[in-house]
Amino acid sequence: MKRREFVAAAAAAPLMAGAANGKLAILGGEPVRKAAFPSWPVIDKTEEEGLMTVLRSKKWNRLNGNAVANWEKDYANLLGAKHVLATANGTSALFTALNAAGVGPGDEVLVPPYTFVATINVVLLNYALPVFVDSDLESFQMDARKVAGRVTDRTAAIVPVHMAGGPVDLDTILEVGRSKRVPVIEDACQAHLGEWRGRKVGTLGQAGCFSFQASKNLNSGEGGAVVTNDTAFYERSHSFHNNGRAFRTKGDGFSYYSGGANLRLTEFQGALLSAQMARVEAQAKLRDDNAKYLTSMLSKIPGIHPVKNYEGCTRSAWHLYMLRFDSQGFAGVSRDRFLKALSAEGIKASSGYSPLNKEPFLANALASKGYKRIYPEKLLREWKERNECPVNDKLCDQGVWFTQNTLLAGRSDMEQIAEAIAKVQRGAGDLRKV
Repeated sequence: MKRREFVAAAAAAPLMAGAANGKLAILGGEPVRKAAFPSWPVIDKTEEEGLMTVLRSKKWNRLNGNAVANWEKDYANLLGAKHVLATANGTSALFTALNAAGVGPGDEVLVPPYTFVATINVVLLNYALPVFVDSDLESFQMDARKVAGRVTDRTAAIVPVHMAGGPVDLDTILEVGRSKRVPVIEDACQAHLGEWRGRKVGTLGQAGCFSFQASKNLNSGEGGAVVTNDTAFYERSHSFHNNGRAFRTKGDGFSYYSGGANLRLTEFQGALLSAQMARVEAQAKLRDDNAKYLTSMLSKIPGIHPVKNYEGCTRSAWHLYMLRFDSQGFAGVSRDRFLKALSAEGIKASSGYSPLNKEPFLANALASKGYKRIYPEKLLREWKERNECPVNDKLCDQGVWFTQNTLLAGRSDMEQIAEAIAKVQRGAGDLRKV
């Protein structure tokens, strides 16, 4: 029997005999896979030539070079956006966007509890109050159905995260923003080339924010961008990221539009992004094809629940491939034990995020002198109870991730992932005994 035929049959018929029924590698058997998955980032001479061009130009700063500006134009064209502003990283893109939206002390910002901490840190940097909207178990996203009920007269922004590159339910969230007159800032840091109803995510709200950190699908080591179709918003963002200097300040003239910070991207990173962009579409298609194929196999394995994207998702960026692990389908084996067994089979995965709304740093921030001066005592005292997210707690107990470079392998590699998981599922009884 060919591997492809075997995997399809094994996933559908748990009791079938074959290699996947063999002794688990963690118990001394042969692993399903011994080869490494593709490394990241992918580079060639294009990156080297771009960096050397900037080096030799002696114009390493965006204020006197053109590499960043050229990349901004190309990225705007790729996304179908009017404006792109490069920033030092994704965190500074979010920080810039919230400042351009006027978020400040006394405000509340709606955020998901299942995301990277930067989404929350930028709210705290503005002395605003993060208000968590519970997760949708199947999509891993902010539950859009619960957003409207979290809006108050203090709500200054809604920041949905396109978690792992899968679009959040933008139809619902954008309508809440419109009806409540609250700006929607898309955290698209993990969602390069993700699409909602044929439009690139990050272009549908008042602004979108991207990250180009080393793990991201578009990578310059560090880097970020604010994307918007609102010219006034773009000009405020540009000024803020350039120490508050007026947008049209030229040369050595010193005039200031507002407060701000130095959050500029370097010319070297602009050159790297231009080089990496040459491959981003082909890589996105490969990830999408492999993720769909992997889902077709994993959805047949008891106890494995691949992430579900919403009907409006016309493309996920697949920065991560996520699934939920149900121990009941694995004879009660814990997720930690499952991950160790899977790793022994040659398939690396992780358990993902913990509940952000329960992190101690939040309680410490809200107990600080600054927050006590800004917010009523009753509001701070009731914050923890108000921000309970029981669905997200369950999600954090079940989540499993594969990184995006895993999806840059071939179809037979996706079959090995499914084969390894099916093997662990069938050997779960033995695994539980030791």
